[in-house]
Amino acid sequence: MKRRIVWMIDSLGHGGAERLTLAILERFDRARFDLRVCALQERGGNPMAREIEKAGIPVDLLGIPHLRHPANLFKVLRYLSEHQPALLHLQLEFSVILGSLAARLRGIPAVATLHTLDNPQERRAYWRYRLSLFALKHWCNRVIAVSESTRQHHLRDGNITPKKIITLYNGIDLSAFEERPPAFCQEKRRELGLKPNSVVAVTVAVLREPKGIQYMLQAMSELRERHPNLQYLVVGDGEYGPALRQQAEALQLGERVVFAGQRKDIPEILSACDFFVLPTLTEALPTVLMEAMAARKAILASNVGGVPEMVEDGRNGKLLPPGGVPALVAACGELAENPSLRAAWGQAGRQICEEKFNIEQQIHALETLYNSLIGKHPS
Repeated sequence: MKRRIVWMIDSLGHGGAERLTLAILERFDRARFDLRVCALQERGGNPMAREIEKAGIPVDLLGIPHLRHPANLFKVLRYLSEHQPALLHLQLEFSVILGSLAARLRGIPAVATLHTLDNPQERRAYWRYRLSLFALKHWCNRVIAVSESTRQHHLRDGNITPKKIITLYNGIDLSAFEERPPAFCQEKRRELGLKPNSVVAVTVAVLREPKGIQYMLQAMSELRERHPNLQYLVVGDGEYGPALRQQAEALQLGERVVFAGQRKDIPEILSACDFFVLPTLTEALPTVLMEAMAARKAILASNVGGVPEMVEDGRNGKLLPPGGVPALVAACGELAENPSLRAAWGQAGRQICEEKFNIEQQIHALETLYNSLIGKHPS
């Protein structure tokens, strides 16, 4: 008999948690699990919903714009009564709060995955965060942290029982990131507006201020004279995009920086670049670093959150102080001048990815966890 699993998520935009929802669910054993996705909100058209539906997984939209409205809980309760899941898997803050309470009231086991390292200062966000910690502690049966730093953060902040919260690394499909022939890479460069013989640093991210891309733009301004052959490719879009483009224009970076916008061909783009930069200020376990490592790219990344669990300093990349422009300048300069170091770090990154961030291992662990919890809560 199939067991129905509902993944509940705040929305289905282009963020890491949203993309992982598709990557994981499309690989589950459909003979054993009946899968649905429930999005609480619409954000940016919920583009990942269409991708999930293409994989044969139904997607439902509850239309909950604000957490505080008292009717929200009843919407979730009605949804659970209608679909009768054997287990509810919660992603992101709104879903954790509303979904875990509704699951507890309906007697359904609930699992939550923690994708971020929250430390909000704004009053409303702070109390929402505290409420989510309460939900994790009292209403969830098991909590998954995507990195050990995320686990320790929530153990400290939420006083959650240590045995309830486990670390399970996200994984990716490594086969999508195989090496491509030089002619393919040159054509992709031409398509992106990159020079055929330049050294290309790349960042793939949702363009938000905490991603730290503004510091890399400052670094590119300083690298202009010493490394005229270095270009920087920014892939992604978001609320901070206009400010970054204005900054690049003010710094007169011109063709040194290329903004590619939102793209679906990330594996192909990575194959055409030389090294990956993630100057982020906070991060739990960035999927884009796994993808860059799988694509055999050397990594320069901020020493924050779960990044040190991915980047071994001096083996597959270099860890840098967040917001440190001089360190970015020095590290980019070193990699721009040293193709053999880029290659060595890239190969080491692929090996680490195969060992720690393989999606098949993640799915096996999730299926085992689901079965153990469903067995304790007959549906």
